[in-house]
Amino acid sequence: MATATTTKTKTKATKKTRAKKATKKRATPKKNLVIVESPAKAKTIEKYLGRNYKVVASVGHIRDLKKSSMSIDFENNYEPQYINIRGKGPLIKELKKEAKKAKKVFLASDPDREGEAISWHLSHILGLEPEDKNRVVFNEITKDAVKNAFAEPRAIDMDLVDAQQARRVLDRIVGYSISPLLWKKVKKGLSAGRVQSVALKLIIDRENEIKAFKPEEYWTIDGAFKKGAKKFQASFYGLDGKKLKLNNNDDVKDVLSRIISDDFNVDKVEKKERRRNAPLPYTTSSLQQDAANKINFRTRKTMMVAQQLYEGINLGSGAQGLITYMRTDSTRISPVAQNQAAEFITERYGSKYSKHGSKVKNSSAAQDAHEAIRPSNVFQTPESIAKYLDKDQLKLYTLIWNRFVASQMTAAVFDTMKVTLSQNGVIFTANGSQIKFDGYMAVYNDSDKNKMLPEMAEGDTIKKVVTTPEQHFTQTPARYSEATLIKTLEENGVGRPSTYAPTLDVIQRRYYVKLVAKRFEPTELGEIVNSLIVEFFPDIVDVKFTAEMEAKLDKVEIGKEQWQKVIDEFFKPFQKELEKAEEGIEKIQIKDEPAGFDCDLCGHPMVIKLGRYGKFYACSNFPDCHNTKAITKEIGVTCPTCGQGQVIERKTKRNRVFYGCDRYPDCEFTSWDIPIGRNCPKSGDYLVEKKVRGGGKQVICSNEECDYKESVIK
Repeated sequence: MATATTTKTKTKATKKTRAKKATKKRATPKKNLVIVESPAKAKTIEKYLGRNYKVVASVGHIRDLKKSSMSIDFENNYEPQYINIRGKGPLIKELKKEAKKAKKVFLASDPDREGEAISWHLSHILGLEPEDKNRVVFNEITKDAVKNAFAEPRAIDMDLVDAQQARRVLDRIVGYSISPLLWKKVKKGLSAGRVQSVALKLIIDRENEIKAFKPEEYWTIDGAFKKGAKKFQASFYGLDGKKLKLNNNDDVKDVLSRIISDDFNVDKVEKKERRRNAPLPYTTSSLQQDAANKINFRTRKTMMVAQQLYEGINLGSGAQGLITYMRTDSTRISPVAQNQAAEFITERYGSKYSKHGSKVKNSSAAQDAHEAIRPSNVFQTPESIAKYLDKDQLKLYTLIWNRFVASQMTAAVFDTMKVTLSQNGVIFTANGSQIKFDGYMAVYNDSDKNKMLPEMAEGDTIKKVVTTPEQHFTQTPARYSEATLIKTLEENGVGRPSTYAPTLDVIQRRYYVKLVAKRFEPTELGEIVNSLIVEFFPDIVDVKFTAEMEAKLDKVEIGKEQWQKVIDEFFKPFQKELEKAEEGIEKIQIKDEPAGFDCDLCGHPMVIKLGRYGKFYACSNFPDCHNTKAITKEIGVTCPTCGQGQVIERKTKRNRVFYGCDRYPDCEFTSWDIPIGRNCPKSGDYLVEKKVRGGGKQVICSNEECDYKESVIK
């Protein structure tokens, strides 16, 4: 009996437990699934959305065109043939599993063409309807911005998707048509693309200008003058009321011969008030340029660090996005951000410094899809969050924060003064200015130091102290730096914010150009490739043609142009050019240069070959002998680490020069700056020669904690 009772009790208990579990299981609410691109962004957004949301990352694209073929169906209206990206199978399986059990799926990839296409591909793979309102976009990863975006989801914007598809198909047609031709006629591993080919041609055109340049002589005469005890500088302007260019020393002698005393008359004094407006907030291009010029960041590094700031930094209480989306060509600022900036500026500097409510006119070429790059919260000053950022993050955040705050401030006001001096028809002019109201320069001082002139009036007599003639020669055009090349591409309407960094990267990786002293120089290989594309595919490297193509892609984005039509208009004439090129380009043999010494393995002569990362020594007996050596350049300095090897000039895979020990890997000494063979008198560490702004060089200590510096050498 006892056993039967016990069994009944256990059965009841088991049923009760199962019922409880079933009830609990039914009661557990389903979570919403959010798919973003980046794992770092996923953590930040999940914290803002709370426990009813699960946020996962697609880690970029999950579908793309095949790498092994063109993957475009030319017979079916240029239809792209997408496949799941190799290696993404487990991730796709996991995404499908999560989507199946989710209450609702939201697609929150980046707010641009590429991000829209990623969401579209995700909706296809997960079986979602593109017209469903499951797409959320935000320009900044802050709690308010994210929650507001989820309050108003929208359908996938097929115009944006089509614009991305058009660009992808266009670039695939160009790349997969011309590249194999270059492999066949020149060498394997080469490539061609729309924007990269224009960038390469710009660099080579500038190099040809430099080669053809003939310097012209000219002279200047600077004068030191004084009014009472106060000295000031003036420069020669002209003779007898007309501006005169001094072409040679004889012209200078003629001018100086007419100065018969030290007394000059003040002919004219002009006083004006000049206003200098604040700079606009950053676009992708202007940020890349300023980061290069002010904090010495390469373009790739700028975008990498900006991505980190956008996706979120842990400020102690969790990750927060510190800046708005960093791929933009707009200088627009949201009213909310303007109000916040006005509050901050008024609180810190006073109301007269705020230009609250002023409107900014965008460039006519701007897509204006996003705001300018700005801090998400202007009250998070660089100094207040410095301890949470690494050195590079702090530098870039400070640059962005200062520029944005300055853009919302009033103009700086200067008192300016221009004085015209003369004697016997010889005219000198002097200019001076003084800040009357600093305005935006309280945050962002981009002005020269004040250069005030002594008080003068017409009819005053001024004393000449000395005149200093100096010979000059016109300078060759400067080679492009990363910053100036981006600026030129943008001014010509070539490329878009997302394309600048990859374009500069690929022309270096293909060894079409190399960076020498931070300036682009074309290689022999680059010149060969450029000459072929210029001859057989002139439209591809035509700046105007490429800019017009970019404008058509922008029209696709806003629904004013059909993407297949844009591709068709390009492809038909391009196909004819391709056929001519196949017949017209003869095989180009890049001859190996003799190295001047023999192989230490087999005794055959060594030659200089051109590889993917530049030139190197190789045995002429290849393939029987595989001996190769790097081409090194000794700088005449013993290694400061091991004291045995010689310091040699080496290059990274991206052709950036650095210095290392020739005993590597036994000695791992490396330095970006050139060691000079002396030790610091303060710390004992080795000294290096560093280039400084303005074209000079300065010897400094390699130990960053040591402040030893020698005078700048021009």
